[in-house]
Amino acid sequence: MKLKSKIHFYSSILFAVMLILMNVSIYLLFSRLSIDSQLKQTEAQGVSIAEKIRKSAGKVEEGQLIRAYVPVDGMVRIARQGSAAKPKKDMSTVTSPSEISLSQLAVNYSATKQVFVLEYEGRSYASTSIPVIWSTGEVVNIQLTESLNPTMEHLKVLRMVLAVVTAIALVPVVLSSRLLAQLIMRPISAMTATMKDIKRSGRFKRLAQEGQSKDELFEMGETFNDMIELLESNFEKQKRFISDASHELKTPLTVIESYAHLLLRRGKERPELFDESLHAIHSEAVRMKEMTEQLLMLAKHQEQWNVVIKNVVLNELAMESAKAITRAYGREVAVEAPLEQIIASTDENKLKQLLFIFLDNARKYSEQSITLIVTSSGNERMIAIKDRGIGIPKEDLPKVFDRFYRVDEARTRQGGGAGLGLSLAKEISDAIGARITLDSVQGIGTTITIILTDNREE
Repeated sequence: MKLKSKIHFYSSILFAVMLILMNVSIYLLFSRLSIDSQLKQTEAQGVSIAEKIRKSAGKVEEGQLIRAYVPVDGMVRIARQGSAAKPKKDMSTVTSPSEISLSQLAVNYSATKQVFVLEYEGRSYASTSIPVIWSTGEVVNIQLTESLNPTMEHLKVLRMVLAVVTAIALVPVVLSSRLLAQLIMRPISAMTATMKDIKRSGRFKRLAQEGQSKDELFEMGETFNDMIELLESNFEKQKRFISDASHELKTPLTVIESYAHLLLRRGKERPELFDESLHAIHSEAVRMKEMTEQLLMLAKHQEQWNVVIKNVVLNELAMESAKAITRAYGREVAVEAPLEQIIASTDENKLKQLLFIFLDNARKYSEQSITLIVTSSGNERMIAIKDRGIGIPKEDLPKVFDRFYRVDEARTRQGGGAGLGLSLAKEISDAIGARITLDSVQGIGTTITIILTDNREE
């Protein structure tokens, strides 16, 4: 059974059961109230009749006395203790013409007042028994019994009315449940159709959102669109990774293959080629490893980078980064920072990686001093990497963060990287919420500034 049919079926059953239970409750409540009202009325009438009969006791013959108080559809009886064992001619019982059969009802004497519903020969009666001190001093029961037939007829009509109302009300219930199923299934059906279209065409599509209800179904559609956007982004990253890897790894692999063949052919005959070949193979292998790591990093979505935000002392981070470059490459890196600590909320490891990328570029394209400058202004914290290298032409500045882009002059494959470093730096800065500004003058040098906005409460 389809979900739409299940919603239609179960909601119809639920509404029908609720409607039936409600109408049954109404009937039972009205029935109870009606019978209780009739019992109270019979009790009040019985008390009144008993008082009148008691006052006239001994003055009028019993049969004649109680005949004056016989209800239209019922019976009046005087019951004495032990009267059930006496002959019927001694029983003081008078019935209405329509209820003669009640005279055959067994006599039940009670020393206390009783009010109850009596079932006799398939009919219902309201009966009351009132103890009265008779003129002879004995205690007798004045028993009044009235038919509940009018009340039962009214209840029968009520049952018919409620049954018809229930049957009529089920029609809009079924129709409304069908409409409810359609409303619920509409975004789900649209989502299914969209996914089928994506599967058939191979192109990512978004779900068209309608209305401004902002309910759970709308939220589900928004979540679906976000998921499609994430899948499309990851798909594009993977496709670009494959394209970039196949394009960029071709050259180092070709170089390695060429030198390997050279060693196989002439390595034994010409030992001087051995060192040259090993150096070239090692250099290309290292470059290929770095390029692969950068490509893999760029292929990840930012949500997969596990960014951990904490308070970082920028002065100390700058000093550590400068020392690491000095130890690795033997290049002096000066650090200019104020005495007081400058603290920013960021991911320490990602920021350090960002500094290494910019410091490595400064090392490659500058033979002179490199300076790290740590400053702050308002709620902004800045780290600037300043070199006195060859600089970047003004027309190339907007393109340097593009993947695989290299400034032709001086940025050759031998001197520079694969053109992925600054692209990766842009991805990292976006992930940690940093901004990057680039200021460069050809022949004078380049200054790259990492700007962190500090949102910590003062």
